Amino acid sequence: LAEELRRIRSEFVKGVSDPVIKGLLDDLYHHEVFSSEEKDSVMEEKRSRADQARCLIDTVIGKGERASQMMIDGIKERDKHLCINLGLSSSLAGVGEAGSV
Repeated sequence: LAEELRRIRSEFVKGVSDPVIKGLLDDLYHHEVFSSEEKDSVMEEKRSRADQARCLIDTVIGKGERASQMMIDGIKERDKHLCINLGLSSSLAGVGEAGSV
């Protein structure tokens, strides 16, 4: 799953919106994947949207498979259009079901 995020990284950075970045951060924080410090670090005021996206995806990749799965699920829930552009749509049918990949 971390490999999947590496594959989509550049398109994610180009295509993700501010609200989706913030929503993904909230999800990851809620599930205790990110600390409040990590969340704040991604959202530093001086960062551009693209830099926030890079920081978010790189941090998630570094946290391993569970974090990567949560981020992929979050993208699927929050931005179906982006999901299709990233090639993540093949498993959209299982969104929201426990254990579906």
